[in-house]
Amino acid sequence: MKYEELLNRAEELLPKETKKEEERFKLPAPKVKIQGNRTYFVNLAEIANRCGRKPEHLLKFLARELATFGNTEGSQVVFVGKFGYTLVKEKILMYFREFVKCPECGKPDTQIIKEDRQPVMKCMACGAKHPVRSL
Repeated sequence: MKYEELLNRAEELLPKETKKEEERFKLPAPKVKIQGNRTYFVNLAEIANRCGRKPEHLLKFLARELATFGNTEGSQVVFVGKFGYTLVKEKILMYFREFVKCPECGKPDTQIIKEDRQPVMKCMACGAKHPVRSL
């Protein structure tokens, strides 16, 4: 058989619909409740752990980005001010792009390490290193 005939035969044997590949990493949706002039963020620790970061790091980032004060009360975080779901989700995606996702390969398999007292994001998948701002 010729190469083209084998190729055509192989194409015919392939399934017509292939299953879409889902992302292996999915951020949990933030659970936010507003009561009075305070915003309660219920699952911040879960999101931080899923990203492989300390909850304190994510809390510090969100407090700066939202220009407010945030502290932990039990398992939840309380921010002074009213911040809706979409704003909090947008800030978490900013955090993910800046501090978790590798700019080279796009994978979330990164760690933040210190090199010469400067924080650096190191990708465990491709080995790339990129400086990140300190919080």
